[in-house]
Amino acid sequence: MPSPTATPTALDLAQALIRCPSVTPEDAGALDVVAEALASAGFAVERPVFSQDGHPDTPNLYARIGSEGPCLVFAGHTDVVPVGDEAAWHHAPFDARIADGMLYGRGAADMKGGVACMMAAALAFVARRDGGFSGSIAFLITGDEEGPAVNGTVKLLDWARARGERFTHCLLGEPTNPGRLGEMIKIGRRGSLTGKLTVLGRQGHVAYPHKAENPIPGLLRLTSALIAEPLDGGTAHFDASNLEFTTIDVGNTATNVIPATARATFNIRFNDDWTAETLGAEIRRRLDAAAGNAVRYLLDLQPSNSPAFLTRPDAFVGLVAEAIHAETGLTPVLSTTGGTSDARFIKDACPVIEFGLVGETMHQVDECVAVADIERLTAIYGRVLDAYFP
Repeated sequence: MPSPTATPTALDLAQALIRCPSVTPEDAGALDVVAEALASAGFAVERPVFSQDGHPDTPNLYARIGSEGPCLVFAGHTDVVPVGDEAAWHHAPFDARIADGMLYGRGAADMKGGVACMMAAALAFVARRDGGFSGSIAFLITGDEEGPAVNGTVKLLDWARARGERFTHCLLGEPTNPGRLGEMIKIGRRGSLTGKLTVLGRQGHVAYPHKAENPIPGLLRLTSALIAEPLDGGTAHFDASNLEFTTIDVGNTATNVIPATARATFNIRFNDDWTAETLGAEIRRRLDAAAGNAVRYLLDLQPSNSPAFLTRPDAFVGLVAEAIHAETGLTPVLSTTGGTSDARFIKDACPVIEFGLVGETMHQVDECVAVADIERLTAIYGRVLDAYFP
């Protein structure tokens, strides 16, 4: 880290964050890096820790400079996924090594690099304006995004709301770009619903099938019914919803025994045609129609905290798109593709969009981002701040 009197660059901050092995649920000093940098620029920093039975305590960070509106929030996470086979890495995952213009390390793309760019842009903006701007800048940073997401952003938002904090817009720095910086802004996310299907049979000897009830044909019948017809054809801003089976299990090691049960697990990524409730009702309708009186089954739909949502394109989306175009020459696609993110919680506090680094290597061995992209993303965030607080 540079001296406290110098404004750290995004690359300085990204390397400092990557060198903290903050694999969920460990923080390993990552939030200390964020707190020190923001506090040195005059941000009021708080570090709430949230708890829940069955889950590890999770540190979080909230920082704000200014007390009036409008309030622009930068959001992100400092926890990372495990490194996998460390021996397969060409550069140690927590060394933050720079080679051939790339910054290597776990979290470089997802999303310590994005957090570093947000911080550097905000620090430079505050120094440039010398406190002379009307409004507020806030940071919502969690250590529980890659984990169960129980003691992270969702509780941090509740904590902030209880204190009277109000936000106008949020920019979440997830790695939204597939291959080139400036390609894509996420203006929404699909919902996620997981179901566990069990077909009931009766165990018996394969030589005496009349004394048993094989659940496997029934499971095949029900699983076929679930995917026989598309759930929908997509909507204005979303692709079609898709149901994917992730495992089918019988657990039978004997070749001469008809099993008692057969199970399948599926996950649905759904668009704004559905809620978890209406989608669950459709799944049950299809299963009941296929089962009739011939197949006995149980369906367990897991609780979902991932609804489909959309931030309608507005002046804020346009402002961010213009900043991207000014730095990259690209007009970003407004997308709702990909998995879930903490935007699903933030949407209840204020309009939220996502734009960050290139995510091509996220969660992979040798995760990396271009150093030039770190510099460009910092400049984009800086343009956003200048336009948001003219």
